Amino acid sequence: MNDFSLNRRQFLASAPALIMAPKPEPRSVMVVIGDDHSPVAGCYGNPVISTPNLDRLAREGIRFTHAFCTTASCSASRSVILTGLHNHTNGQFGHAHDPHNFHTHQWVQSIPRLAKARGFLTGVIGKLHVNPPSVYTFDQEIPGSPRNVYDMSQRVAEFLRQAAGRPFYLHVGYTDPHRGGPGAFANSRNYPNVKKTVYSPADVIVPPFLPDLPEVRQELAEYYQSISRLDQGIGFLLEVLENSGRAQDTLVIYVGDNGMPFPGAKASCYDSGLNCPMIVCSPAARERGIASNALVNFTSILPTALEWMGIPAPEYPLHGRSLLPILEEESPTGWDEIFFSHTFHEINNHYPFRGIRTRRYKYIRFLYPELEMPLPSDLFASPTWQAVRRNNLANMGVRRTAAVMRHNHEELYDIEKDPWETTDLAKSPDHAAILRELRDKVQRFRRETKDPWWIVDEQRGEV
Repeated sequence: MNDFSLNRRQFLASAPALIMAPKPEPRSVMVVIGDDHSPVAGCYGNPVISTPNLDRLAREGIRFTHAFCTTASCSASRSVILTGLHNHTNGQFGHAHDPHNFHTHQWVQSIPRLAKARGFLTGVIGKLHVNPPSVYTFDQEIPGSPRNVYDMSQRVAEFLRQAAGRPFYLHVGYTDPHRGGPGAFANSRNYPNVKKTVYSPADVIVPPFLPDLPEVRQELAEYYQSISRLDQGIGFLLEVLENSGRAQDTLVIYVGDNGMPFPGAKASCYDSGLNCPMIVCSPAARERGIASNALVNFTSILPTALEWMGIPAPEYPLHGRSLLPILEEESPTGWDEIFFSHTFHEINNHYPFRGIRTRRYKYIRFLYPELEMPLPSDLFASPTWQAVRRNNLANMGVRRTAAVMRHNHEELYDIEKDPWETTDLAKSPDHAAILRELRDKVQRFRRETKDPWWIVDEQRGEV
């Protein structure tokens, strides 16, 4: 009998070393979130701000230069991170806390829910900001101040001690650099083991979408200081992970949940609100310090985490795909368009829009163009917006103030030529073909993801 005539039982019996080989040890994931953090960091090209720990993470991993949240709003964005579904599908349409009280649908499978069912120890330290606990099922919800970044690291250390010998999913949510009140970013307090990094308003970089006013510069200086405190927290966190001996089996993902808390960024349709830092550090990577230009969004985080942990995906279709195959590539093919979807911020901030961004163009469909865009309460009360109102500014930097607050039913921007999205091309005859193409893609995206706001288009006879 030759080798090819062996039946299956004989073959298995003849190869005990093959079938008895131990399974790979389960691997762990730590997702770390900065609150309202735009890609303002040294590794993202800002020469003023000090972020040595985020810069180190980028050197040891991969930094995505074109990473986007799907909605520039806290709870809704975090729900996408944890479920791999756009928020109009998963049900977390807006903020989780009272009086807003939005909840993810019970049928949705989150990362902690799936990991816990497979025997992983699951924990959240700091800010979670999604509901309900029956969907986001953590073994440990560890209290503490999410701005006290050193204390946060000590709580992580205790979690890792308890996770000895077990795979884990750990979710770490900082409050920095979110506002701590009008004109304040919680910088007046002293935090244990944290060095205050103070910036001069004269030195900060005013992004082109904001007016260069003293109030804006002062707020940006406060924002920078809060980011530097967050960065020190990242350093404490990485040190604790290394000391635990778990760094060699733990995938670390850092993101900001949405863009900076300034008008024209947070809760807006612009890249200044949707573009976020995303750094992934894989202990399995051979190539490090890569800057990837892949167009990615937060729907990819759940499939990435599940693949790393060896956990099957839910049976229903996910809206993203794993990043693991491209973690060592600068320019992977097939990563050239992303979708976004915004509905609520706070309960009184109903301003739904859906859209697509490609390498060159961005198309947005505003479902209620008759409304004025309502600003989140922290942005409305900010010295920046109050200065815009007080001075009756026709322009906020390169954008017309009126165009930021009121939008057309459809808008189209050439991102390549107009990166700050100042010139709407939707009515341009020269762009009619690309408008139709992107409109059709967004409509198909909405149907396939079962967008409840599809009924708006049906009632208007637009489908």
